[in-house]
Amino acid sequence: MIQLPTVSAELEQRGNEPFEQFIVLLEELYPLVHTHLERERTGDFGLLFRWEAPGAVGDPLVLMAHYDVVPVDETDPWTYPPFTGTIADGWVFGRGALDDKGPMVVVLDAVENLLAAGFMPTRDVYLSFGGNEETFGNAAREISDLLQERGITPWMVLDEGGAVTSAPLPFVTGDAAMVGVGEKGIASVRLTARSEGGHASVPPPLTAVGRVAKAVTALTPGTFRAKAPKAIPRMLGLFSRRASGAGKVLYPVLARWPWLNARVFALLGGEAAAMVRTTIAPTRLDGGTANNVLASQASATVNLRLALGETVQSTVDTLRRRIADPDITIEVLEGNDASPESPSDAPQFALIADAVHASHPAAITVPYVTMAATDSRYFHRYCAHTYRFAPLMMSAELRATIHGIDERVAIDELHRGELFHRALIESMPA
Repeated sequence: MIQLPTVSAELEQRGNEPFEQFIVLLEELYPLVHTHLERERTGDFGLLFRWEAPGAVGDPLVLMAHYDVVPVDETDPWTYPPFTGTIADGWVFGRGALDDKGPMVVVLDAVENLLAAGFMPTRDVYLSFGGNEETFGNAAREISDLLQERGITPWMVLDEGGAVTSAPLPFVTGDAAMVGVGEKGIASVRLTARSEGGHASVPPPLTAVGRVAKAVTALTPGTFRAKAPKAIPRMLGLFSRRASGAGKVLYPVLARWPWLNARVFALLGGEAAAMVRTTIAPTRLDGGTANNVLASQASATVNLRLALGETVQSTVDTLRRRIADPDITIEVLEGNDASPESPSDAPQFALIADAVHASHPAAITVPYVTMAATDSRYFHRYCAHTYRFAPLMMSAELRATIHGIDERVAIDELHRGELFHRALIESMPA
């Protein structure tokens, strides 16, 4: 799978052939899946499999993954070339090993093995695979829309997002399965200022470039108020059982007082702060035509990850109040509202926890907020139980290889990931 460069951002250079070859490869690797499940193609990149449960009347389970990957900088010092799929020292190396072909493999392995054993599920099981997640394509949206048009509301949707990790917070020992019960939204906005231009030797008090720079400077990390979603106090309450040292005192207090939890996490910065508020990252600055000419137009692009409870419109309203400059135009380039928060006290979450116990017995299953955008955002519009979790152990160093150098997955973890999905499907209630 890794050897096929399904780079959705390079369609113009590579064409659709790697994606078509990938779909053919799936037929070769998973003959029982293609014999017993109904396969439907949606658009160029969507694959929807239906595993029908005889006589089932309950809503179905939807398992998601994507098979496209991000580009590779050819000058990066990979230990093994990124599209060779090299197996070495108990690892599979290559672009997509973790994001998201590894998580896709363990889903298909589980279904293939269950079919080989003659197992039949108690509910219909849908496998939803998209080939343009990395470019915010519409494959998953088309699948989601198709099921909604057919009146199918999933009992649960499970996509990538969280993972199993060790020592997830300071003073917390042991392994934790971090299950995303909510997903931050995303918005890219352009801030633009215009002026008359002219020679740089006679500048006005505030140029277009200066006006944009002032607007960007105003967007400090404290622009958006910190607020802890329900998942975070519950997560801290569960972690307090495994806390040592100061954590034994700190985490129970933070779990009981969400407002204090939000403030502390905001002060910690980094991933902790990102869980409790909307983040702001200026990513581009544009303007001017020459070193000695005043720019008639200047702009800055800002990427925001919207905290749970925020919408694109509420985010733009906050930016406008913060910048407080009517001569700055704010244009939304793309955006999705933050997801609703799926319950962590529901049978669906308990089923995930039971499956984690089967695959990673030492891990405690906790809810958290997924930072990145996933294809599951098209399902949470009408499915109240949408979760984000890949059943693979990922250290902080491994997570850094996603979209980076030496992306790889442990073969042992692929075995455990298959066990997770097998347990999930076998234990699914009727």
